[in-house]
Amino acid sequence: MSNVLAGAGLVAAAGASAAAILLPPGRRRAVAMLLALALFPVLIVGDQWHNPLITDLRHHGARLVILGAVGAVVLGALRYVFSRWPLLLPLSIVFVLPFRVPLHGGGESANLLVPLYLVIAAGVLAAAARQWPLRRMATIGRTLPAGRAPDRRQDPPAGAPTWLPRILAVAVVLYAVQALYSTDFSKGLQNVCFFLVPFTIAYALLQDVRWDRRLLRWVLIVVGVEAAAFVLVSGVELATRSLFWNDQIIRSNEFHTYFRVNSVFWDPNVYGRYLALVTVTAAAAMLWARRREAFWLLCGLILVLWLGLVPTFSQSSLLALLAGLAMLAAVRWSWRWTLAAVAVGAVGAVLVVLLVGGSGKITPDRINVDLSGRGNLISGGADLFGERPIQGYGSGSFQAAYREHRSNKDLPVTVSHTEPITVAAEQGLIGLLAYLALIAVALGTLARGLWKDAPPAGPAGQAVGPAAVAARAAVLAAFVALLVHTLAYAGFFEDPITWVLLAAGAALAQGDAREEPMIRDPA
Repeated sequence: MSNVLAGAGLVAAAGASAAAILLPPGRRRAVAMLLALALFPVLIVGDQWHNPLITDLRHHGARLVILGAVGAVVLGALRYVFSRWPLLLPLSIVFVLPFRVPLHGGGESANLLVPLYLVIAAGVLAAAARQWPLRRMATIGRTLPAGRAPDRRQDPPAGAPTWLPRILAVAVVLYAVQALYSTDFSKGLQNVCFFLVPFTIAYALLQDVRWDRRLLRWVLIVVGVEAAAFVLVSGVELATRSLFWNDQIIRSNEFHTYFRVNSVFWDPNVYGRYLALVTVTAAAAMLWARRREAFWLLCGLILVLWLGLVPTFSQSSLLALLAGLAMLAAVRWSWRWTLAAVAVGAVGAVLVVLLVGGSGKITPDRINVDLSGRGNLISGGADLFGERPIQGYGSGSFQAAYREHRSNKDLPVTVSHTEPITVAAEQGLIGLLAYLALIAVALGTLARGLWKDAPPAGPAGQAVGPAAVAARAAVLAAFVALLVHTLAYAGFFEDPITWVLLAAGAALAQGDAREEPMIRDPA
């Protein structure tokens, strides 16, 4: 595929996905989602045409036909299910978030979010089918309570957070445009097609969902059972001293006194991030639990998740967990006392680090060793930003630019682990301002009116507030935890959980906590 066609297609796909979250429900949004859905696999195949994975499939036509047939059957079944029971769409998206499928061929391998892509594609097809029904059937009416007509409003409801989808759309299109001059255009294209475009479509599918108690309860059950199952898998790994995959971690465990687990995840830090986010969610449900049985059940779940988090030895995940719990404390009790406690804890942590070993000295080399080479990545990324402060080196270019501009070409770590540094080096001030604006708007949207609506403190296990407040607090705290984790391990835009939290949080923020919300059909 020529660079001109690839660049045009990339911008078109990003523009279509951005339009999907800006347009009101209707046929124009369905067309935008279908266009973005059709473009991103074409762009990937064109860019990776000579990749051994694609070459292997091209040379085995029968396998390609079988995979296509299986995919079509799965999409058709899921489309029917989502059309018949719309509530299963958000639940399915939440369920498949952690799963990556390893693909092997021609000596190459890749871990892709195939289940999530299938669910998103089926959701788009279901939305399109509602706009162009094959038969005149009241499919939506069957899923709504008796006497309630489908919601056909084209305008956003009063108080809807309009700035969040706008800044998200700007960030997606800007990333695609800045990939055009990237020193690693292929990497930028992959990031847009594998992450930004499908996740933006997922946001479009979720942004009109309104969350009632039943859906919130099922989401908590799904993530709780999933996380407990992952902990069980990691417990087997710990007991047998063997991992299912990731040769790098397997080799690392052979040379350390400790043993890191990753469960079904490729990276122990990503596994730790997931457990931290679920723990924060369970803690929010526990703090606003209405029944003592639920309170103690959630306490048990949190204990299980903690037992799973410890053997990941993920410092970034522990920091994320602490940040999320601090946010819950600020919402549940007092943000002033929480801020004071965080400040005291931060000062204490700095003193411990300074005085450990009795030297009282901190050197750059020591910091770099303690951070597994990330100190060099931060300083190197700052240098890259200083060389091109306005436009950066282009989306997806950090690894290539970092190797090119370091005197030592044989570097052990070249992938940025700090999201602001990544954005600054790749996109310059232009992208950095968009990134900071997105965080500010997201936090403002998720926290809007929350302290005013939060109930006063009361004994755990008693009825202390509506489910809407607990859900909003959980989403805000989980987003803060994820944000802190990306400061130490990057992956802000590349994690689908970011987009799901933003979509769910925006939907909850625009609802009235005094009313029992319904599930509105996402179009």
